[in-house]
Amino acid sequence: MRRIVLMITMAVLVALSLLVSAGFVSAKSNGHVVRPGESIQKAIKAAEAGDTIVVLGGVHHGTVVIKKDGISVRGVDAVLKPPANPNSPCGASGFCVNADNVSISGFTVRDFPGTGIVAIGARNPKFMSNRAINNREYGIAAFSSTGTHIIGNLTRGSDDAGIYVGDAPRANATVAANETYNNLFGIFVRNARHGKITGNQVHDNCLGMLFLADAPGPAGVFDVMGNKVVNNTRACPANPEGFPPSSGVGIALLGARGMEIKHNQIIHNVPSGPTEFSGGVVVVSGIGETPPTNNTVTGNTILRNKPDILWDKSGSGNRLKPNNCKTSKPGGLCKG
Repeated sequence: MRRIVLMITMAVLVALSLLVSAGFVSAKSNGHVVRPGESIQKAIKAAEAGDTIVVLGGVHHGTVVIKKDGISVRGVDAVLKPPANPNSPCGASGFCVNADNVSISGFTVRDFPGTGIVAIGARNPKFMSNRAINNREYGIAAFSSTGTHIIGNLTRGSDDAGIYVGDAPRANATVAANETYNNLFGIFVRNARHGKITGNQVHDNCLGMLFLADAPGPAGVFDVMGNKVVNNTRACPANPEGFPPSSGVGIALLGARGMEIKHNQIIHNVPSGPTEFSGGVVVVSGIGETPPTNNTVTGNTILRNKPDILWDKSGSGNRLKPNNCKTSKPGGLCKG
């Protein structure tokens, strides 16, 4: 299994390198190069659909709003930080995408009061090989968007989630080969269905992965495979949106449905402070009491959690074994 995950990850990284190289060549031929001290927003205004903009190194300040389809923005040792006076339709965020087929890669986006990189009502946004650091809300997020690709990024230090997918009944999102840590939630799916989450490293959060129904609608139908969800032991208090205190949770399905949780390593997720629940895999009703239904949790290594599997006995059609685990509530979920 590890060999398969490694092969998938290497294939993704090779594809990313080719995409970035192709983008750089295209940008040079079209003349869209932003140097230190120049405006990324002005380059976007001058660009046409299909153009690539290369942003060269240094620190660039401001919120970058993209409303043109087909724009690619590639950073080369480039850092995006907040402006002195944030004022944009997207609030105090870094990159804000409200268009189709937009790609952003190679940036460090940090210290924004809002979200580092966000798509709102977009189709096929691609966020690849970025670093979203210490952004107050989310590191990288997609709202009401379809076909989102979040691949090969590092996100850390978000007060909410490092990676977020929400408000999309047909999200068809792919979240792959990312590393996310030191957030409240590593990966958070809310009011969204359909997608793949594979080959990610999710560690040192208060809660590793959360699939939350009833906030306001259903969540689920994601394939979660080949991820390492380990050491999510941080303790976070209840957040302003009403989510309870959290600590020591690997993957939580709160009222989720149709989930496929397979071939993951879910290890040493134990609480270090007050928490509503804890466990390697937690399967319970949503905040509006929607029961979890038709979820499959099999073929995983789930060890050294407290407990390895927690189920509140609600819902129907949930298959929670076999897995390589030792402890469960209720008992017997790790046998046979």
